Amino acid sequence: MARTLPLFPLGNVLFPAGPLALRIFEPRYVDMVGRCMREGKGFGVVLLLEGAEAGAGALTTATVGTEARIVDFDRLEDGLLGLTCIGAGRLRILRAWRQEDGLNMAEVADVQAEPAQPVPADCAHLPEALRRLYRELGPLYERVPPAWDDAVWIGNRLAELAPLEPSVKQGLLELNDPLERLRYFVPLVSIGSGAFNA
Repeated sequence: MARTLPLFPLGNVLFPAGPLALRIFEPRYVDMVGRCMREGKGFGVVLLLEGAEAGAGALTTATVGTEARIVDFDRLEDGLLGLTCIGAGRLRILRAWRQEDGLNMAEVADVQAEPAQPVPADCAHLPEALRRLYRELGPLYERVPPAWDDAVWIGNRLAELAPLEPSVKQGLLELNDPLERLRYFVPLVSIGSGAFNA
């Protein structure tokens, strides 16, 4: 069933259950945050393909993104609004438009959630490598409870943390087979260092 969400175009990709820290300064987005918090709703994070994140110029975005839910906010030292968000489900843009205040809006359809499934034997080194990497991550990931035995969760975390081009991450987000997403990392991740191979 279609629903309407505000959009937040970014130069990076948000995955389900992944964390996102944002600094908000444009009035259209400050208003959006207030509305989302009042109504208990999220907003769509979509990869920006053409145009600028800030400003009111023309832009082009990917058609698949992730709903972001606000879990915390504070006023930063520079006076900007700091948001901490967590990715909810994936969504597909059916129709997009821009309001008079410059806020991008879209009619979206939810992409079916991927049910948890076990990590296959040929990917068994990936959870351990991710565990080692996880110990080095900052406080943002304290809000992301681990699911070390879930192939979907492991694949999403590797996809967001890997030093990949945003277009590659977008392709991984759009995959409808979570095991294909996970297996993408089999040759790219070394358990010895707990890091991505160059």
